[in-house]
Amino acid sequence: MKLEEYRHIIIEGPIGVGKTSLARRMADHLRGELLLEKPGENPFLGKFYEDIPRYALPTQLFFLFQRADQLGGLSQGDMFAKPIISDFMFDKDPLFARLTLNDAEYDLYRKIYCHLQPKAPPPGLVIYLQASPSTLIERVKRRGNAFEKYISEEYLRRLADSYARFFHLYEDAPLVVINSENLNFADSQADFDLLLQQIDKMRGHREYFNRGI
Repeated sequence: MKLEEYRHIIIEGPIGVGKTSLARRMADHLRGELLLEKPGENPFLGKFYEDIPRYALPTQLFFLFQRADQLGGLSQGDMFAKPIISDFMFDKDPLFARLTLNDAEYDLYRKIYCHLQPKAPPPGLVIYLQASPSTLIERVKRRGNAFEKYISEEYLRRLADSYARFFHLYEDAPLVVINSENLNFADSQADFDLLLQQIDKMRGHREYFNRGI
């Protein structure tokens, strides 16, 4: 399929990898609708990075309800209007929960997660961005969001490992796995064009894209 034929494109990856920037660029290119995470609306997030054990459960539940509400508004009819480009996938939500919640909290979370799971149409294409923990922490610091200033490189390493395990087994939609270390989709038209070419050349269910220096 050509990129223009996909009606729901999800761009995923750990914090700081550049998924929101690419989602915006993709939506502009396709004249599509953006469906973005809203971390700034979570009143627990800043405290979470300062004291993860204390604030993990309310932080996670806020995001869970927020994402369910956003995706619950989609219907099959939306898929035949403008393409939808999102920077989050509901199925990955448990990754964060498993990293931060204790066993009793996670059991409660899973019950709520299974009850809330929206009936949104599945994505037509998933783009998974990867980067090293040191690159992630450097990008997080560069963008300067106040609620992210306490994020540690160790937390990002564990999160990146969880994403890698999740997408290693992912089979629910065509998947493009991109090493973004030497790519700048937000500012480089050449890099963005390379990605478009890679998607158009897809012949299987999974494609890998890694450009060296």
